[in-house]
Parts: sequence; structure tokens; C-alpha cells
Amino acid sequence: MNTINEYLSLAEFESIIFGNNKVVVSDVVLNRVNESFNFLKEFSGNKVIYGVNTGFGPMAQYRIKESDQIQLQYNLIRSHSSGTGKPLSPVCAKAAILARLNTLSLGNSGVHPSVIHLMAELINRDITPLIFEHGGVGASGDLVQLSHLALVLIGEGEVFYKGDRRPTSEVFEIEGLKPIQVEIREGLALINGTSVMTGIGVVNVHYANKLLDWSLKASCAINELVQAYDDHFSEELNQTKRHKGQQEVAAKMRANLSDSTLIRKREDHLYSGENTEEIFKEKVQEYYSLRCVPQILGPVLETINNVASILEDEFNSANDNPIIDVKNKHVYHGGNFHGDYISLEMDKLKIVITKLTMLAERQLNYLLNSKINEILPPFVNLGTLGFNFGMQGVQFVATSTTAESQMLSNPMYVHSIPNNNDNQDIVSMGTNSAVITSKVIENSFEVLAIELITIVQAIDYLQQKDKISSVTKKWYDDVRKIIPVFKEDQVMYPFVQQVKDYLINS
Repeated sequence: MNTINEYLSLAEFESIIFGNNKVVVSDVVLNRVNESFNFLKEFSGNKVIYGVNTGFGPMAQYRIKESDQIQLQYNLIRSHSSGTGKPLSPVCAKAAILARLNTLSLGNSGVHPSVIHLMAELINRDITPLIFEHGGVGASGDLVQLSHLALVLIGEGEVFYKGDRRPTSEVFEIEGLKPIQVEIREGLALINGTSVMTGIGVVNVHYANKLLDWSLKASCAINELVQAYDDHFSEELNQTKRHKGQQEVAAKMRANLSDSTLIRKREDHLYSGENTEEIFKEKVQEYYSLRCVPQILGPVLETINNVASILEDEFNSANDNPIIDVKNKHVYHGGNFHGDYISLEMDKLKIVITKLTMLAERQLNYLLNSKINEILPPFVNLGTLGFNFGMQGVQFVATSTTAESQMLSNPMYVHSIPNNNDNQDIVSMGTNSAVITSKVIENSFEVLAIELITIVQAIDYLQQKDKISSVTKKWYDDVRKIIPVFKEDQVMYPFVQQVKDYLINS
């Protein structure tokens, strides 16, 4: 159980989304929300307040008579439920509900308490709204995508329920749920905000951390394969550079490789004074994709951590408009719904995940090119050279997928297009950035899956499975359960998919 109270940590957020922990809304929250609702109801009686008794956006200059104000909220939700493209995954939709629930729980939105109750029920019963990838520009927040959430809350639209896409009304009848009670500004409060881009962002960070862990494990294993020297991930070397991410990655490498019998010490070989060759048979230094792992993955680690911090701040913030301030008895109009923070962070995240993918692709190329590694057959082909193909076919997949991510990693943050009769004259495109980042992350899992299959083939060719570290041996055994050692050519796509699923779900 996770109680929505004063502050929701990222770890608690993830435990609800990925661990299926239940949400409990505290009495503190319910009292706060109810107080905000009652204050707005009284305060708005003889004042002009945007979205309560006015139209929306550039139509805010039109007063809405009292008898039409509730219908106004329904009109807003229905008219903006206009998304297109692929549906968001249920986990991303669930994350969006939680992000919206948490920000509305702050008591700065003036919503009826029924909104809080129903959103918690949707999360706890695993009912997720049909929300499309394409829609909002991320300036008045995720207007279109959040409208699809609001549409479900008023008992309309569609949901995903027990694996099926079904009308909301049917599922509510099955589950004994009632739509929210629309009173003052429930429509505007629900769709004005950054909760979809933020929810997707939390999901992205969750999987980005997994990718970082797998990239580090793969990098360690390749260093074992080539019996690399240990100084490039030593504490002594990496503490001479002051970046904490680099130092942490190097420390993780040392921990992963602590019981490997393949990693060597430079002083035992090149520093022994016994090597008098004019041309050295053994490499003095490894290629950058093996030797510079702390320097490459360090910025990735730090970026993921920084993105996570911004996301945590965002879903614990009031991000709609106007903002209801019960303490000071005032309603403030502004732009807390603008998604620039999340847009920029998603761009940063997709850039570093693309770099991580590029590292995996280069490491893969190193293993497959016998002229470079000088210890493995071409394409790590354990069969007959010329007759069999080894990993030759899947390298094309890794290369093309990496290239796609390189193209997708261009920023959305600087691609504002004015719209809404130029009322929204500069926008964030934050949800676009978050969705594209999801694609880059999925691509990276595919490339890493191909790299790991190649590594286990190389371990078997070199007969090193009893010499590798216990960390490498663990995932070596897991991958070998999916794809046994092979010499003859076989259809590879089912194995790549299964290893990809293993990486995602481990």
C-alpha cells in the first residue's frame, strides 16, 4: 500500500506502476482537496475566473453564464478527446493517472473529491484509459491526451481492462464504479497539466536504469573476453577525474569483475621488465569501446539521475491553471502547465540512451570483426566459415536500429510551433519528446539483446564460462536457457525477442 499524502517519492511511484502496489488516499489529502473545492466554489461566485465562468484559450474573453458552466466542462473534455496514432501502453497510461492524481491531491486545483476517489480506483483495479500517442503540444499541458483520461472519468471513451479494449461504461458497470461529479472546473483541472509526459517519463527512467545496468554488464563481459588490464576501471585512475558518474560506473565495474579470473594486471605483464619485443603481440591498450566505459556511461548515469529528480519534482507540483491558493484566499493565473522541464529532460534522456546504444553497437562490431579483436572467428561463427553465418545477419538489425535512434535523438524541445490562434505561441512538445524517448529505449533493448547473444557465443568459443565473473556467469546461464550454443544457422528473430524480453523484465 502507498498512501497519497504530502509527497510521493519516485520509488513509491514506481512501486505502484511496476509493483502493483495499491493507492490509499489519506484523510489529509481528502480534506485538503475538499477545502480547495469549497473555497473555489464560494470565491468564484462574483469574480471572473478563467475556465470557470469564461471560455478557454483565445475564447477566454467570452463570459459563460452560470447555467452553462457545468456543460462547459463536458464540452471541453469531449471536444479535446481527439488523439490519434498508437495507444499508449497500459503502464504509461497508469503512470499518467498517478501523476495527475498526485498533483490534484495538492489542493491547488479546486476539483471535486470524487475525482481523487475514482482515479485511485482506476489505478487499484488496473483500468487504464485509451490515450493516444499523438495529440498535445505540451504547453497548456497534455490537453488532448489528458482529455482521454478525463473522458473515462466522466464514464465515456474506452479503457483497457484485463487485456481487452472495451467501452468505459461497460467496465464501470462490471466494477460498480460511478463517473466523477462535475461541479466547477473538473474538466479544465484534469486536462491542464503535464501528467502524461511526466508519467511516460517515469516509465522511461525505469527502463533507462535497466539499460544502463545491462550495458555495464555487457561491457564488463567483453573486457573479460579479451582479458583486458584492470587499470582503466581502477579507483586510482578514475578518481583523478571529478565526475561522480564516471567514478560510480568504474566502481560498479570493479564489483562486477571482482571474482573474474580473466582480468589482468598491467604490472604482471607489461610492467614486469621482461617484455623486450619490438612489436608487441598483445595490445597495450584496448579500443575505446572497451577502455572508456566509465567515461561514456558516467554521463549516462548522471543524466538518468538528474532526469529522475526533475520528474519527481514535477509530479509533486501543481501544474494546471489557474492555481487555487486556499491559504491566501486567492486564485492565481499563470503557466504552470507548460511542459518545458519535461521536454528538455526527455531530450537529454534520449540522447544518452542513444549514446549507450552506440556503445553497444560498437562493442558488437568489435566482437564480430575478427581483424579487430584477433581472437574470434568472423561474426563469432562457431560453424563452418563460408558455409555458416554466425551473427552476421543480426548485425544488420543492430546497425539499422542504432541509426534510427541517432535520428530520433534530435531534440523536440526546440521545435515549437505556434497554434491555438497564436495564444499558445511557444510550446514544449514535451509528450512528443517523451514518446520518442520510449522508442529510443525500446531500440536500445533490441541492440543489447543482439550484443548479449554474441557475447555468450564468444564465451563458448573461447571456453571461458568457468573463468568469467559470477555476475557474468549468472546472465550467461540465463541467456543460454533461451538460446543454447549454436553452430548451424537458425532463424534468429524469436531468440532476439526472447532475450529482449528477458532484459526488460529482469
